[in-house]
Amino acid sequence: MNEDALIAALAEIVAPARSRVLIGIGDDAAVWQPSRSNRSVVSTDALVEGVHFDPAWMTWREIGARALEANLSDIAAMGARPVLATIALGVPSGTAHESLLDLYRGIAASAARADCTIAGGDVTRTPVVTLAITAVGEVRATSLKLRTGAKKGDAIVTTGKLGGSRAGLCVLRDRVALEGERRDWALQAYRAPVARLAEGRWLGASTSVHAMMDLSDGLSSDLARMCARSGVGAVLDALPICHAAIETAHALGVSPETFALAGGEEYELLAAVDGRAYGHLAARFRVRFGRELFKVGSFRAENGIVLRGGDGLETPVVRTGWDSLESE
Repeated sequence: MNEDALIAALAEIVAPARSRVLIGIGDDAAVWQPSRSNRSVVSTDALVEGVHFDPAWMTWREIGARALEANLSDIAAMGARPVLATIALGVPSGTAHESLLDLYRGIAASAARADCTIAGGDVTRTPVVTLAITAVGEVRATSLKLRTGAKKGDAIVTTGKLGGSRAGLCVLRDRVALEGERRDWALQAYRAPVARLAEGRWLGASTSVHAMMDLSDGLSSDLARMCARSGVGAVLDALPICHAAIETAHALGVSPETFALAGGEEYELLAAVDGRAYGHLAARFRVRFGRELFKVGSFRAENGIVLRGGDGLETPVVRTGWDSLESE
């Protein structure tokens, strides 16, 4: 299969369905009609075989879906909805064509769930499989959320429990023996995370939400970024850790808190919510989504992030988690 035949096969899998993509795959560039009164948000992520994913640990469909979900999570963190994405695919010599088609089937399934059109891209030769995805979203100016804006007294909240993805990685990499539903849940969290698109748009529409981002690199790293951009510090006092992460941490002889602080690839959202409005917002969130909006701490004026124990003692939180320029 030559390049033109491969592109034609991939284009068939991700055939554009959105009417506002006027010209999709097949020309020199895609043509898109943006909505009036909306802002465009753009996110790019690069994923490299052996760094961000291992085909021995997941299927090519899962790799494709997971790759797009990473971009969709960035769009969700801005309070936006995705509209289109482009994909630059790097392929090493000898890669099975069926693997590449499955990769795109996973991307197409994720795009269909999000109502996002794959509008184009590029294919080239690389030493290992690489995916560079650019996603475009739209958001009303009044709903746009940034990492800036967190204020002293704001509640620090997450849209879900943490540590599941890292637990799944430990099951695969470190052979941690979880059983039954806990194992299945951890592997699902690692292999098939889902961007919180509906939650992001819902939180983005609230004036009580002052800042937002996703938790792709771990709570300690991402909260530090929000604090730095907002000029505040933070106190953590109630980390929501999933049961699979707690069990995995105990099996490895480490503190479960490390799975929440340094987990990474969670794709939950981190938000700064007006402290006086948190209770009402959390109740509405529970009704809307059928699960909790977890308060993990609060922002304060003093610089730095600390973890406060039940005895009131504060321990500085060291920034850990995923760093794309450092190996584990």
